[in-house]
Amino acid sequence: MLDLQEIPTAAVIHMIVGWRQWADAGSISSGLPEYLVNQTNARKIGEIKPDGFYLFQIPGTHHLLRPAIKLKDGRLQFIERQKNEFFYVGDDKQGLVIFLGDEPHMGLTQYTDALFQAIKRLNVQRVAGLGGVYGPAPYQKDRQISCIYSLPRMREELTGYALNFSNYEGGASIGSLLVERAEQENVEFVILYGFVPAYDFAQSILNPQGVRIDNDYKAWLDLMQRLNHMLNLGLDLTDLQQQSDELIEAMEIKLAELAEQKPQLNVPDFLAQLENNFTERSFVPLDDVWEAGLRDIFGDEE
Repeated sequence: MLDLQEIPTAAVIHMIVGWRQWADAGSISSGLPEYLVNQTNARKIGEIKPDGFYLFQIPGTHHLLRPAIKLKDGRLQFIERQKNEFFYVGDDKQGLVIFLGDEPHMGLTQYTDALFQAIKRLNVQRVAGLGGVYGPAPYQKDRQISCIYSLPRMREELTGYALNFSNYEGGASIGSLLVERAEQENVEFVILYGFVPAYDFAQSILNPQGVRIDNDYKAWLDLMQRLNHMLNLGLDLTDLQQQSDELIEAMEIKLAELAEQKPQLNVPDFLAQLENNFTERSFVPLDDVWEAGLRDIFGDEE
């Protein structure tokens, strides 16, 4: 099932993994890896073949699982296929593998085998997975980030990244199952879940009114600030910072318009209560504090 066309030889290699999956609020798990591939010009180095992992249909679901197609004058123009691809960027010293896949419907054991074969063959030191969940939180504040991890020795380090250690109970995501396997394989594997703002102002089922963030660039930024330091990536996050700022501004405008158009929803009171009950946990690395202080003193001088 595993097809690797290239084996990088960097001294240190880390991996970031994400999926098109149900735990993908704010497109954290699917959109952020794709963004990183594009921003770093990472090249494709392999894939897990899709055979045997995906259902075509379940009675009663109609087109839920079926691949999307596009036709024109009776001719097929496009068909959406499941993909599980590995990308790579790096040099002789430091390398980053980015994996983006479609969460499998079945054959999870074989899928997991293939992924961990890749981790070993690519000599990956640590794997960081991405996920997102929706919930009520102030849109302008730093996102809450929770985590699960594979090996006890990782806990002390992770306490320095302003993370909440998850106490979740319920249906498992693919990340949770992979962390279990990682413990058996003695692989350092951490999954970071961003808490993405979503507001339900509905007064009744017949009058739904809600707001949620489809691509939460603020969550992407907050996650990458942590991963930049955790994995020593050295990535430039200027573009993500700009998109995050623009998102917050757009949310402010959208919510102000909603408050004006539908005063009965009490949007300002709802947001004020959220903020009053919210404790912000910001990740501010010490070296960033030093850099900002030195810039204040010396300006743009090298």
